[in-house]
Amino acid sequence: MDKLRDGMNWAPKAETPKPVVKKGEFIFASAFFEHGHIFGQTEGLLEAGGVCKWAWDPDPKKLADFCAKYEGVKAAESYEQILEDPEVHLVTAAAVPCDRAEIGFQTLRAGKDYFTDKSPFTTLEQLEEAKKVVAETNRKYMCDFSERLHNEASYHAGELVRQGAVGEVVQIINLAPHNLARDGRPEWFFDKEKYGGILTDIGSHQFEQFLYFADAKDGVVNFARVDNFFNKDKPGLEDFGEASLTLDNGVSCYCRLDWMNPAGLRSWGDGRTIVLGKTGTLEIRKNIDICTDPLETQVIYLIDGEGEKRIPCTGKVGFPFYGQLVLDVLNRTDKAMTQDHCFKSAELSLLAQKFADEQNAKR
Repeated sequence: MDKLRDGMNWAPKAETPKPVVKKGEFIFASAFFEHGHIFGQTEGLLEAGGVCKWAWDPDPKKLADFCAKYEGVKAAESYEQILEDPEVHLVTAAAVPCDRAEIGFQTLRAGKDYFTDKSPFTTLEQLEEAKKVVAETNRKYMCDFSERLHNEASYHAGELVRQGAVGEVVQIINLAPHNLARDGRPEWFFDKEKYGGILTDIGSHQFEQFLYFADAKDGVVNFARVDNFFNKDKPGLEDFGEASLTLDNGVSCYCRLDWMNPAGLRSWGDGRTIVLGKTGTLEIRKNIDICTDPLETQVIYLIDGEGEKRIPCTGKVGFPFYGQLVLDVLNRTDKAMTQDHCFKSAELSLLAQKFADEQNAKR
C-alpha cells in the first residue's frame, strides 16, 4: 500500500527533533503492537529525548521487527519484566482497544505512567475504574490523541484559537474520513466488542479536539448515529458515525467519521476541522491540501478581520506535546494534558457511542 494511504501505520517524524532532556534522563518502554500507532507514539517520545529501553509483544515476530527498527531497544521476556525495572518511567502501548484499560491498571499499579493509543477505553465501566486507579496510584493515564497532538497544523491551530485568532468560539466541525484497507486489518478491527464502536474509536480524537479548541470542560450529547452501509459481510464493523454536542460553555460541535476514504485520494483521509469564531473562521487541512502538486499536507486557512491567510505548517511547528509529556512525567506536572481532559474526552466519545447504540436498539 502507498505509505500516504496507510493510516494504520501513520507515524510522522519531526524534521528537527527538540529533545527536552539529556540522554538517559527519561526511560520508557513500548509494548503491545496491535496498532501501527505504536510507532508514532515511540517516535514522539524519542524525539523528545527519551530512551526506549524495552519492547514487548506476545507475538515474537512483531517484537523482533520492532527491536530491529529501533537500535538499542531490548526485547523483554515478559511484560512483567518491564514493570519490574525501576528505571522505566513510562510505558507506551497500542494493545487491542478492549485490553488497553486493564494493561493500564497493571502499569499504574507497578508505579509507571501509561501512554496508550486511542481509544483509551471501550466501556464506561473501564473509565470509572481508571479514575479509581489514578487516584489510588497518583500515576498518569494518558492517551495519544494524535489527530491533534501529532499533526503540526492541528497543534498550531489550537495555539491560534487559544490566542484569539477567530475570537470567541461558536462552533466546531470535525470531518474524519479514513481509509479502510480491509485486507490489512486484524480480526479485532471488525469485532465491535473489541474496538468499541466507531464513535469510541475514531471519535475519541474528535471529542478531544472539541474540548481543546473550545476550551471547555464538559458537554452534552444531543444526537449520535452509527451504521454499516457498505460492509454488510462484516456485521461488527461500523463504517459511518456522526454526533452533535453542546459544550458547557455553549459551543456547538458536530463530527462525521467514516471508513469511506475515496480510492483516488493521495492520503489516508482528508481530515478537516473548521472552527467558527465571532471574528473569524479557521480551517485545518490535516493530512492533505487537495489538488496541490507537489502534494502539500498540514495546512491552516484563516480568515479574520484583516483578510485571508494560508499557513503551511509541515516542518515548521514540530510536535511539542511529547516533550511536554516527558517533562510532566519527570516533574509531576500537567502541562501537556490534564488527566481530567483526557478522561472527559474519552467519556464524551463513550456517551455518544452509547446514545447511537441505544437508538439502533430501538429500530
